[in-house]
Amino acid sequence: MDFDFKAVLENFQAESEEGFQQLEESLLALEKAPGDREQVQRIFRVVHTIKGNASSLGMPLLSTHAHEVETILAPLRDGTLAMTPELCSAFLKVIDDFKKELTAAIAESRKALADLEESPAPQSCQLFSGQEMENGTLGPAETTQPAPAQPQSQETLRVKLEKLDRMMDLAGEIAVLQSNLQRILQGLGEAGRESLEVHYELARLFGALQENLLQARMVSVQPLFQQFHRVVRDLASAGGKEACLVIEGGEVEVDTAIAGHLKDALLHMIRNAVDHGLEAPEVRAGNGKTPQGTITLRARHEAGTIHIEVSDDGAGLNREKITARARSKGLISPSQKLIDDEIFALVFAPGFSTADALTGVSGRGVGMDIVRRNIDALHGNIHIESRSGLGSTFHVRLPLTLTIMEGITVSTAGESYIVPLENVVECIQMPKESLHSSEGGVLSVRGEPLPYLRLRDVFHTPDASPPQRENVLIVSYGGGKAGIAVDELLGKGQAVIKPLGKIFARTTGLAGSTILGNGRVALILDVPALVREAHARRHNRPVANG
Repeated sequence: MDFDFKAVLENFQAESEEGFQQLEESLLALEKAPGDREQVQRIFRVVHTIKGNASSLGMPLLSTHAHEVETILAPLRDGTLAMTPELCSAFLKVIDDFKKELTAAIAESRKALADLEESPAPQSCQLFSGQEMENGTLGPAETTQPAPAQPQSQETLRVKLEKLDRMMDLAGEIAVLQSNLQRILQGLGEAGRESLEVHYELARLFGALQENLLQARMVSVQPLFQQFHRVVRDLASAGGKEACLVIEGGEVEVDTAIAGHLKDALLHMIRNAVDHGLEAPEVRAGNGKTPQGTITLRARHEAGTIHIEVSDDGAGLNREKITARARSKGLISPSQKLIDDEIFALVFAPGFSTADALTGVSGRGVGMDIVRRNIDALHGNIHIESRSGLGSTFHVRLPLTLTIMEGITVSTAGESYIVPLENVVECIQMPKESLHSSEGGVLSVRGEPLPYLRLRDVFHTPDASPPQRENVLIVSYGGGKAGIAVDELLGKGQAVIKPLGKIFARTTGLAGSTILGNGRVALILDVPALVREAHARRHNRPVANG
């Protein structure tokens, strides 16, 4: 029988997970508006759909569980029961158990499928408990016949991300060949003029195709943001606080790979905002605030990047407490004076926490460290703004995609590197007195100290003849700046990002690789790591004028 049960299972799981998200959203909406009949109907539509699909796929336990959920929720539909916060918590627990049942049912079906594939003569119809083949078609054993299948909509199509990744890899390879072809045709002079014109038109069409491939990878951040309504509610309830989540800019789109990796970082920032940021209701009331605090998730496009903010209207970060804890942990010296950006950056240090006691939500000092590492892995940056008594905002800036980036190609000791354009502030010439100093140090740029390092020393590149002049790219990350000294600037352009092999896993300062138009491989710099390295050396180098 030509039937791909694996694909059916995957589709069922994906649709059910979307359904569970809708259930949570509707229950939380009902908690705020108990008389909203549309939300009640939406809940029953989702549960009934899961029940029908489970029955058709031979999952009787899951189907029975879905029926029990309908029974439990029936008083809501009948109007004999009004939603309250306590009931909402109970219903959410029912949905959590329902999710576990679904996961177990799918795992059992996958195991049965694997066992059948290993048998000498697997029969696909055996997967369907309580069903049998009738006249060459698959039908339920009961006398009741299923409703006719509705024609599937062709407006959307589920495509595995690996396929899109492969298409982008091929697009990148074509781009390299195009660049080589253009160089060859330009070298032919007048003889290649006609061919060059055709090439330019092909390049235009290929650019449009590449743009559409990128768009196919883009997803709205709204579904991701919506998941945190319940997180905020549960965290606030556990901490004896009141809080709500406000979403702005949910229609903004981002690469699906970024959306998938962003969830953990957002979760930890929201946990931090609820646990450390928001005050207890009575404290807020005493300070002239509403008892209920507000967490805001905001997204917008900004200069070719996506800017995400996680804000709270709480007490703000306690600068004195952060500084005192950092001194006690030896992160800063007793006499060291820090500006706000440097103080706030301390919360991202591994093991750092200002919590006075260990709780189920915080106190171990791992959450914000995870945030920074996740943002770094996405080639983004993060910094904090905070006002005492008014709250804090975490600003996260990320590239729109992890497959293609705008960058500046530089050269050092004959090797090529790419610096992400979004991190570049400006470029200056290295002062003569610092030209042949070793490794790096601190420059004075318009009266401000700028820590810098030399790229050839970072990667220990051998160089028999030091350059007669150097350029310094001033880059920024998380509110801080640093300089990267290079031999030459070779121009800017697009680079198709390719991952590095395991051999580079322990090499600091590299974020990926790409293939240049001349066919050579260039390494993409990890700007956040280089900025931190430069600042770590800051207090051990003399200051030179620039």
